[in-house]
Amino acid sequence: MAIERKEVGARMSQAVIHGDTVYLAGVVARNAGGKSMTEQTKDVLATIDSHLKSAGTDKSKLLTTTIYITDMAQFAEMNAVWDAWVSPGNTPARATVQAKLASPQYCVEIMVIAAR
Repeated sequence: MAIERKEVGARMSQAVIHGDTVYLAGVVARNAGGKSMTEQTKDVLATIDSHLKSAGTDKSKLLTTTIYITDMAQFAEMNAVWDAWVSPGNTPARATVQAKLASPQYCVEIMVIAAR
């Protein structure tokens, strides 16, 4: 079975497709770094939508999600954006953890695996 990689860089690929499974790298805010949890989460989810579309799938086919946030005090703020975005009836298995991210301008990073 072939492996397809999208947006390949020296360190990582933004998406890897193997069979009917799509793996996305952790996504941080491209346009909202340093802004609020709400703005960053919206930006991250828009990027995820774009990567999934490029891979031939969408959020209704999410299998699992790992969400990293820098402060659990912002959990509800992130969840408000997530709940408005996620496909009703198609919610993935999910974990949310508090973590220090690669750059202090980011407060949320989301990684997903989806079916095609």
